[in-house]
Amino acid sequence: MQTHNLGYPRIGSRRELKKTEEAYWAGKISVTELLQTGQEIRHNNWKLQQETGIDLIPVNDFSYYDQMLDASLMVGAIPQRFHELMEKQQLRDIDLLFAMARGYQKNGFDIKAMEMTKWFDTNYHFIVPEFTANQNFVLYNTKVVNEYLEAKEAGINAKPVLIGPFSYLYLGKEKGNNFNRLELINNILQIYIEILHKLEDAGAQYVQLDEPCLSLNLTNAERKTLTNAYQTIHEKFPELHIILASYFECYGKNLSTVLQLPVQTLHLDLVRCENQLSDILATDIKNSDLRLSLGIVDGRNIWKNDFQKSLSFINKAIETIGKERVWIAPSCSLLHSPCDLDLEKDENVLTPEIKQWLAFAKQKLEEVVVLKQLAEGNHDANTEAKLQPNIAANESRKVSTLIHSEAVKNRVAAITENDAKRSNPFSIRKKLQHEALHLPLFPTTTIGSFPQTKEVRSWRALLKKGTITQEEYDKHIAEATEEVIRWQEEIDIDVLVHGEFERNDMVEYFGEQLNGFVFTQNGWVQSYGSRCVKPPIIFGDVSRPEPMTVRWSQYAQSLTKRWVKGMLTGPVTILQWSFVRNDQPRSVTCEQIAFAIRDEVVDLEKAGIKVIQIDEPAIREGLPLRKENWQTYLQWAVRSFRISASGVQDDTQIHTHMCYSEFNDIISNIADMDADVITIECSRSQMELLDAFADFKYPNEIGPGVYDIHSPRVPFKEEMVALLEKAEAVIPADQLWVNPDCGLKTRAWDETKKALIAMVDAAKELRVAKAVEI
Repeated sequence: MQTHNLGYPRIGSRRELKKTEEAYWAGKISVTELLQTGQEIRHNNWKLQQETGIDLIPVNDFSYYDQMLDASLMVGAIPQRFHELMEKQQLRDIDLLFAMARGYQKNGFDIKAMEMTKWFDTNYHFIVPEFTANQNFVLYNTKVVNEYLEAKEAGINAKPVLIGPFSYLYLGKEKGNNFNRLELINNILQIYIEILHKLEDAGAQYVQLDEPCLSLNLTNAERKTLTNAYQTIHEKFPELHIILASYFECYGKNLSTVLQLPVQTLHLDLVRCENQLSDILATDIKNSDLRLSLGIVDGRNIWKNDFQKSLSFINKAIETIGKERVWIAPSCSLLHSPCDLDLEKDENVLTPEIKQWLAFAKQKLEEVVVLKQLAEGNHDANTEAKLQPNIAANESRKVSTLIHSEAVKNRVAAITENDAKRSNPFSIRKKLQHEALHLPLFPTTTIGSFPQTKEVRSWRALLKKGTITQEEYDKHIAEATEEVIRWQEEIDIDVLVHGEFERNDMVEYFGEQLNGFVFTQNGWVQSYGSRCVKPPIIFGDVSRPEPMTVRWSQYAQSLTKRWVKGMLTGPVTILQWSFVRNDQPRSVTCEQIAFAIRDEVVDLEKAGIKVIQIDEPAIREGLPLRKENWQTYLQWAVRSFRISASGVQDDTQIHTHMCYSEFNDIISNIADMDADVITIECSRSQMELLDAFADFKYPNEIGPGVYDIHSPRVPFKEEMVALLEKAEAVIPADQLWVNPDCGLKTRAWDETKKALIAMVDAAKELRVAKAVEI
């Protein structure tokens, strides 16, 4: 029996990678210092896994930005717009990587970043590969070989990890018409064969190929493409032990294809789909040599494993195929888990009662090893000392009085149709809102946050340390809020925001003020690039004890005669971006959050806030990976949003915001949300995402993002005008708003000011053109 790990957090236990990367981008440290930090993180991760007792340790799971982007660099899938930059600037690979991810605007170049989207149903973002017809690939980068040799020299029993060729192409995007990216499979296979030769020559015996697209609904033709690819790999490398890994769902209708693939080990995510073990064991698998990797430790949530339940799965597999063919692993890469629970030392932040129920990445590896020991019959004193506390912790969670509130349960149980419906349809509300708000054509706004500078973050840190008083902190926030209100007035933005200087994170800020949530000091996970988030933990029933945002929204509105948006995070996003309790359906937890947000919306309206934004950037990422399960999710997700938004009068305008998503297949559900205005990220796609709204004849108002805030690049007015003209070609002008792609929290003030001034100028130019046209 072997243990292995699919991947480990790459950010460093104290976010060392984030801090070093941002210092490098700011020109404060050298590339040598950046690369040294990366090497230290890799070695620390490898050593930790080795000392814990993991048999096969992943390499190439580390990335300076994103594993899909690393694969693009490996196969030479570098978009044409970067070629001149490569030739003239002779960029190092690391700088080319960053340019592709973030864009490049210096030395006379102005190159847009590659598109970014969510990794399946997680809050991790990947850089989308770009493909052209008949594209040839070249082995451009050998990072995976280099890191394998680095680990081997350090005495690590290393297992190289690569995104599989099928999923790499499947998750990419065609640039150009009349071809399908999967047609490139034979071209890209040549590079995979070349890199696998190098790994085999370097001494690699095992290689993990991740094919997470096997969790999706594939066609017969797509399954045939996958089969042919793996047959080719097997013919070239008959002695190489291939571990095929998929996760986040069952193999479903792909299972019969998967079981015929010439691979040596098949990984199963038994957290997301425990029934698939029985399905597989019921086949003729016992007459084959296929090993099963049982992903029984949750790689995406933070709850302690239930050893007794996991052992029942392991023993079931052992009884059918024998101990030597059973491997034990986390369900997926631990990229999605915080690093180390041992760093949570403040009992006032994370109480001992709740902490005993949790496990982070380091602890999850320990669980994998203990499960192996227990499954092998090793019940010595040391193992028993881990088994009994595990049983006790799981039992205590079932009966803890911290978790349950009858008042909250009763409110959710009493939901009526009217709780999830505005008084009148949008056609009536629109007239009332236009009369109340008096906004121009192409009204301008932002998505909510303004730059959180080092100074702003320092105020929060000083308050936590007790260095400044609450009164002094509030004075700083009030001054920053007034300054941003005055600046927005100065550049003539139509609907203002208060800047959110008092907020640490769009989910954490609310969770800190809601019952049923708890927080960590160091529970960081990567969202994209250097961006890390610290998700709250929802451990119990959720309610709002008192107003959360009214004070600062009301203060900002008192400073100006223009409208100021109230800014809230929606129930689905709070759910999706938290570590969620697993002892009740997610739908019930979401409805509890929806009522808490509804109470806040009503209080904002009472305080004179007539425009209220309820952000739902995560609503699409919550979709089940199998389409046959979508409608069940969408029914409760849309209802939760409507519960949160439906307590106000018709002349109060409800906005929502959504991040990079493909909207075509859920556009009717987005319409069912019935937000008065929706803002979406679509500048990187050059407004392509608007096609779904146009084809559907989306009736409500819409603000397509006119510039990409995930890149430091400052757009020109002319390109924003061009994007808005594209938008106006498919969406009526009286439905269009003008706004950035997303919040501006992570951007610098200099680039923010230049971009927003250009954005307002672009809107005014279109107003003039429209007036002339009329």
